[in-house]
Amino acid sequence: MDYWNHKVPLLASRAFSSSARQLRNKVPEAQKLFQADNGLPVHIKGGTGDVLLYRATMTLTIGGTCYSVYWLLVASMPQKKA
Repeated sequence: MDYWNHKVPLLASRAFSSSARQLRNKVPEAQKLFQADNGLPVHIKGGTGDVLLYRATMTLTIGGTCYSVYWLLVASMPQKKA
């Protein structure tokens, strides 16, 4: 029992230590990129990865909508009597 009472504060102090490596703030660079007035929509300004992600999202959204409408139409039709 004394083992955990001793180790937990030590581990917690290491996790939140100020001697950990400092991370570089990339937000100002991203702000410059996305706020640039280059005529591109914001969902394309990030490059090829953003374009692919946008197109995949739109494809899945439109495909899912069409799939849902199809099954709603199928469910709304009267069943054939055998």
